[in-house]
Amino acid sequence: MRPLALALGTLLVLIQYPLWFGKGGWLRVAEFEREVQLAQERNDRLAARNAALDAEVRDLKQGLEAVEERARFELGMVRRDEVFFQVVEPRAQAQR
Repeated sequence: MRPLALALGTLLVLIQYPLWFGKGGWLRVAEFEREVQLAQERNDRLAARNAALDAEVRDLKQGLEAVEERARFELGMVRRDEVFFQVVEPRAQAQR
C-alpha cells in the first residue's frame, strides 16, 4: 500500500508541474499579465500625448492666434504697429 501511495503522489506532482511551470503555466500567465498591464499604461500615456499634439496641430491649422502666440514667445516677434520694450534688471554688484 505504501509504494502505491508514493507512486500516486509522484504522479500527481508530475501532472501538476506543467500547470505551474510549463509553457502555459500559471507563473507565465501572471508574467504576461504584468507585461500587458505595463504596455497598456504606456499606451495610455502615449494616447494622451498624441491627443495633445493633435489638438495643437488642429489649433495651428485653424487659427492664427496660436501661430502668433508661438511666434511671440518662441521667436520674440512683434507686430508692425507695436513697440517692444525690454527691461533689463541691473546685475548684483560684484562681491569684494
